[in-house]
Amino acid sequence: MLVLLPPSEGKAPSGRGAPLKPETLSLPGLSEARRAVLDELTELCAADEEKAREVLGLSEGLRGEIAKNTELRTAGTRPAGEVYTGVLYDALDLASLDTAARRRAARSLLVFSGLWGAVRVTDRIPPYRCSMGVRLPGLGALGAHWRAPMAAAMPEAVGSGLVLDLRSSAYTAAWKPKGEVAERTASVRVLHAPTRKVVSHFNKATKGRIVRGLLESGAAPSGPAELVEALRDLGYEVEATAPSAAGRPWSLDVLVDEIH
Repeated sequence: MLVLLPPSEGKAPSGRGAPLKPETLSLPGLSEARRAVLDELTELCAADEEKAREVLGLSEGLRGEIAKNTELRTAGTRPAGEVYTGVLYDALDLASLDTAARRRAARSLLVFSGLWGAVRVTDRIPPYRCSMGVRLPGLGALGAHWRAPMAAAMPEAVGSGLVLDLRSSAYTAAWKPKGEVAERTASVRVLHAPTRKVVSHFNKATKGRIVRGLLESGAAPSGPAELVEALRDLGYEVEATAPSAAGRPWSLDVLVDEIH
């Protein structure tokens, strides 16, 4: 099983580890595309703070993030699973998993990123600010920039198993499963059961708990139908919609009564 996650805007401070070593990151086929984003992002942030703030969509209060982007090659790094600190990652709480579950996380979790394309939670990266929705002056929209390199790199990462897609819409622009891979992909929405509406904070937290539950249980569903059963075994109410045509993913709605 490969679980596709969005990153978080919230990031931990720079780590104490060695600076970034791009050649050590997973999915080495993305190296050239990563270098292009890293080069333009650091140059933009060093050359024109006001333009960088506009391009990155940062409020005045987040102006300090621009200076951090200028130091991406020299800042200390942490495992990506420690760098991302948003609601989903707080609920997932990788640090408190037992050894076996952490090993499963290292194998199965892939975090999409505007800067890195995608990384595993064990890859060491510095904190950064660059969402997939950014349009850099030279490279253009990052979702489009990543599309070709991700299409080339993802088949090996996906392998022959289930793909559990928990990404937000901005990150699905970088890679969409097609054909036979799509048929073993399940995308998940978390809905407030009484209203049948998505509530952002609640949605992210529940997705984090779902991933944690799967990692702790050691569940290894081979396809979307088996995933539905695994989630029900974990106590979730799940409504599944099988694809209406070949080459399309499954859609799963997880219904939860309480928003917390």
